[in-house]
Amino acid sequence: MRSLTQAPWLKVLIVLMLSMLWVTTAQAAGLLTRAEFNEGAVTPKSMSALTFGPEGILFVGDAVGAKIYALDTGDRTAAADQEPLPEERDLEGKIAAMMGIPAGDVLIHDMAVNPISQNVYMSISRGRAAWNSAFLMPNDIGNASILLRMDKKGNFSEVKLNKVRFSAVDVPNPIAEDKVHRWKETKLRVDAVSDLFFHQDKLYVAGLSNEEFASTMRVYDFPFKQQKSATKLEIYHGAHGKWETASPIRAFVPLKIDDKDHMLAAYLCTPLVSFTMDQFQDGKAIRGKTLAELGSGNQPLDMVAFERKGKTRIVLSNSNRTLMIFDPADIKKQSEGITSEVAHKAGVPYKDRSGVQVQQMDNFNDKFLVMMQRLPNGKLAMYCYNKDWL
Repeated sequence: MRSLTQAPWLKVLIVLMLSMLWVTTAQAAGLLTRAEFNEGAVTPKSMSALTFGPEGILFVGDAVGAKIYALDTGDRTAAADQEPLPEERDLEGKIAAMMGIPAGDVLIHDMAVNPISQNVYMSISRGRAAWNSAFLMPNDIGNASILLRMDKKGNFSEVKLNKVRFSAVDVPNPIAEDKVHRWKETKLRVDAVSDLFFHQDKLYVAGLSNEEFASTMRVYDFPFKQQKSATKLEIYHGAHGKWETASPIRAFVPLKIDDKDHMLAAYLCTPLVSFTMDQFQDGKAIRGKTLAELGSGNQPLDMVAFERKGKTRIVLSNSNRTLMIFDPADIKKQSEGITSEVAHKAGVPYKDRSGVQVQQMDNFNDKFLVMMQRLPNGKLAMYCYNKDWL
């Protein structure tokens, strides 16, 4: 009598079961396990935008170099509590003392909080002294080359990039390096990556391409693969009374409405627009729905979304407006988009909170947002803001 292990059908069954077990294990493994990381020096030309994914992975958008980096920070020790950061009334002065430069030279380009450790990461350059217009963004002035980390006690350390585990992917067809903004007279290449966000194993990257429809949303699977999609974006700008394709998204967050994934995006001067995320398809040109006009002569600076005590809120900071707090229920009610000229403001209502010149925001933990705000004395403060107040 032949043994069971000699039966051909059983060998096939065993192979299939082992294959299924391997696939299940691989799917359950974290992104760090599945990603193909290299180890070595990372030399971005500009750390234009930052966002965190899971497992302490920091995504860095390099607009000038037209690359996206995924950095393994190794920062995976969970924070012990949900307490706020100590308030810092002169953040630039503290960074300047560490770097040995004048406080007036410190320019913070972006900020992101590691949700595991609650450590705050910032991309920094020297050059704030060249800031001479409210419409200039940090990336218009300089190229961030320094990455700093601040722990929950307010202590700074530099994240060295000469030896780090990383993965990288190109930004295809970025806007040409010689193209210039028509009235700011700055290089448009700095907007090849204007904002990014990680959502459901995908990295969403807003910016400008070299196409006729310059405004683009690129979507990358992560771990990075060669496949990626680039969707051309068109919006109606009520303050200008026309459809536009040249302005990049300045800040955006994913948002679920009626169990469907949407992207809520803010543009310069200041349309608030939604896209359904299933619209993002490679090579497709799509139109967003303009939900609101929030006032011309203003620049959106940052946007965060959070859920607290069963309620979702979206917070938008601006160059010369207060903080704006939006309720998704009000966004849901806005069935018709704006498609005609608007004199000043229209569309989705919002609540004001004092907070003019909040430069950067992020979710710090379940209880708090962390904010950077330019004070009346000119100094930059960093503090935590209780989400229950919004």
